[in-house]
Amino acid sequence: MPHLYLVDGSGYIFRAYHRLPPLTNKHGEPVGAVYGYTTMLWKLADEVHAADGPTHMAVILDKSSKTFRNDLYDQYKAHRPPPPPDLVPQFPMIRDATRAFSLPCIETEGLEADDIIACYTKAALAQGWSVTIVSSDKDLMQLMTDPSVDLYDTMNNRRLGPAYVEEKFGVGPDKLGDVLALMGDSVDNVPGVPGVGPKTAAKLIAEHGDLAGVLAAAQTPAFKKGKLKDNLVEHADAARLSRELVTLRCDVALPEPLDDLALKGIPDAPLRAFLEHHGFKSLLAKLGGGSGVADAPVATPASVPMEEDPPCDHAAYETVVDEDALDRWITIARHQGWVAVDTETSSTDATQAELVGISLALHPNLACYVPLAHGGTDLLAETPVQLSPEVALARLKPLLEDPAVLKIGHNLKFDMIVLGERGIDVAPHDDTIVMSFDLDAGLHGHGMDELAATHLSHSCIAYKDVVGTGKSQRGFHEVDLPSATRYAAEDADVTYRLWKRFKARLPAEGSTRVYEMVDRPLVPVVARMERRGIKVDRARLAALSEEFAQQIAITEKEVHDLAGGPFTIGSPKQLGDVLFDRLGLKGGRKGKSGVYSTDVTELERIAREKGPHTDVVRKVLEWRQLTKLKNTYTDALQAQINPKTGRVHTSYSLTGAQTGRLSSTEPNLQNIPIRTEVGRQIREAFVAEDGHVLLAADYSQIELRLAAHMADVPALRDAFANGDDIHSLTATELFGEVNRDTRARAKTINFAILYGISRWGLAGRLDVSADEAQGMIDRYFERFPGVNRYMAETLTQVRERGFTETLFGRKTHFPRIKSRQQNERQGAERAAINAPIQGTSADIIKRAMIRMEPALVTAGLGHVRMLLQVHDELVFELPEADVEAASAVIRDVMATAAEPAVKLSVPLGVEIGTGHSWGAAH
Repeated sequence: MPHLYLVDGSGYIFRAYHRLPPLTNKHGEPVGAVYGYTTMLWKLADEVHAADGPTHMAVILDKSSKTFRNDLYDQYKAHRPPPPPDLVPQFPMIRDATRAFSLPCIETEGLEADDIIACYTKAALAQGWSVTIVSSDKDLMQLMTDPSVDLYDTMNNRRLGPAYVEEKFGVGPDKLGDVLALMGDSVDNVPGVPGVGPKTAAKLIAEHGDLAGVLAAAQTPAFKKGKLKDNLVEHADAARLSRELVTLRCDVALPEPLDDLALKGIPDAPLRAFLEHHGFKSLLAKLGGGSGVADAPVATPASVPMEEDPPCDHAAYETVVDEDALDRWITIARHQGWVAVDTETSSTDATQAELVGISLALHPNLACYVPLAHGGTDLLAETPVQLSPEVALARLKPLLEDPAVLKIGHNLKFDMIVLGERGIDVAPHDDTIVMSFDLDAGLHGHGMDELAATHLSHSCIAYKDVVGTGKSQRGFHEVDLPSATRYAAEDADVTYRLWKRFKARLPAEGSTRVYEMVDRPLVPVVARMERRGIKVDRARLAALSEEFAQQIAITEKEVHDLAGGPFTIGSPKQLGDVLFDRLGLKGGRKGKSGVYSTDVTELERIAREKGPHTDVVRKVLEWRQLTKLKNTYTDALQAQINPKTGRVHTSYSLTGAQTGRLSSTEPNLQNIPIRTEVGRQIREAFVAEDGHVLLAADYSQIELRLAAHMADVPALRDAFANGDDIHSLTATELFGEVNRDTRARAKTINFAILYGISRWGLAGRLDVSADEAQGMIDRYFERFPGVNRYMAETLTQVRERGFTETLFGRKTHFPRIKSRQQNERQGAERAAINAPIQGTSADIIKRAMIRMEPALVTAGLGHVRMLLQVHDELVFELPEADVEAASAVIRDVMATAAEPAVKLSVPLGVEIGTGHSWGAAH
């Protein structure tokens, strides 16, 4: 029986356009959509022939934007934007591509592609044919009233039938048009009936048969009164019009006879000529040619075309256990100019980890693993044949340091530290974790497993599946070589595949600037900082731990006395029961588990209130702070001292904070309280080596300065330019006088406004009513109107584009900015207001870090070592005699870090302090 395939060409075109970066052929013509469309059409041909062999096929396209539906309703599709300018010239080439496959390319003036598909479907069914429509368009699902018609959704590789329509819309294909008419379509501007969604529409059609029955029933007294009835009555004509708009026409003559759609196979000559004209080299190779043809299309301005990679073939990976094999891989890498690299180690602590092996990848599935330290821990365990670390690293060092070979890694900072500890300085480099972050911050995580699933539809081998879990877990060095090769070589292979995609997307999506000017050059800088670490005074930490233990015991007793008896303060359930049941504090709310919430936000809210028993809450917060500092710092820091160096080596995440700030772990230095005595005591334990001092260089009020520039606030700009006290200025503007209280309030307001704080949030911080807080916010915006304008413009832009941008082009995406849940939406709005300012601040200090070491070397101060970056502060270790000279260089580099890429209208102030300890340097 003949089987007709009808391809919804418009859907293919737009999928291809958005899937690939802008590509150009040798003639300078844009061909990104053409290349993607050709690849997808060829893939479809391969798939359907392998599936059930269609006998006839045609690609159906829209002839023009105006059809008979615009005569029915002049606002039909009125809100659709015109096609992108670089896509328009590709439409004729896409028609050429279709004909190069010897496929009919059908379009008719005044009809949409959906109508043409409906006409051919009706005609084919009349002759007893079966029909597959290659699309997932809901309008075309109306055609599946006959069991011989189905839809093929190539995006998700699935066949759709009447059961899918029932599941998705609650009705069969025969009633789908009535449901679509009631619910309308905002994309096509089909009006429908306000307030009627898919579920309501399906329920109405099920109860009353069809649209006419629904509209008639709405006019009767029996129909339940309410907004739904009113809307159905008021918008009945709109619903009838919508029914006409969604109805597919199938009463026009076929543009080409059905028999002319017969598949004749793909002739070589026209397709080869088309591919050679555009330089589609990889497709020519698939056709069985391509040597010596024109260059392949390139992404604008420069990258590689993104085409489908073959699935990961773990059996193709090589285990390299001799020098000749390793030399072969090194030779190929040097010849082609790039290699993906990954290390396998005994620990996640890069500064202490033993190197177990190295994996390399040159192309998809062309990957290997070089084991270096495999073998059991017991004396009788057999050690497999493998290269010695000394021999392998001696061979790899020239490659990994070769300036003509790009090293590609995922979280390459870790590998740089591991290899740096063995005398190898990896350069130049690209890092896929940073590339992903610069492209998609805020959309998803950036770990390799998640990126592989998201971008490659590939599920990576889990580490636990290789080494085991629990008591049976073993070290990676104990894993057999075939299993280790599959796991390790896959990491390098996936890294290479991700790199190809991200490298192409960076220029296409405007992210090259922040990647090349800020994040990529920062990777080795941070790796060197982590390797240096910072010295801590173990005796001082031990003494602090003892002091904290005593204070915790005293505070615990005070809590018990105030609460009327002992209980476990660290138990959320017991604490909640005591506060809200025993003491009767107001505001207690239970979660799904039935336990009262006692998170810090809830307790701080209660602590600000005046009333009985709020003292106990303040003491609980004090107990928590002391316990956290003892556990996280004074106890943990002692255990984190590296036995080889005697120093603590914090680990910085380059992708941990959505706005671009660095975050640190083990220990998290950013959580040490900044202005409390306890925080100062902990900083006192971070010390310089004998004969040296620590120098702390801190940007002064950098976010307020950036706000003055980015929001264009003359009063704030002038104040910073004149060196005035910005908080005193704000106090004068808001309260008419400057004293200790008004300046403190002004300081809180200055920073809180930048974070999009609500009236209730500010009221809580200042201990005033919500109306008073709103009055302060209103006065602030009156005095500094640029701030309010900046906030409004930022929110407008992020709602339109979905992301914010820093002055250096760093994008932060906010997918929940249009959430229907108010708390999610408002949270996204607050974060979006601050993201451009905080992100620009992060970019500036990163640029300062990148420039710092070269500037110090130039000044003859290469021995000055940059150790830490915490918030807006950099910490250095240096001989005391060099403080004056180093201070001048450090201040200049930090003050001018934005230039020349960004010229600020306010100066960047830098405060510098020195001392034998970090605490003394403040």
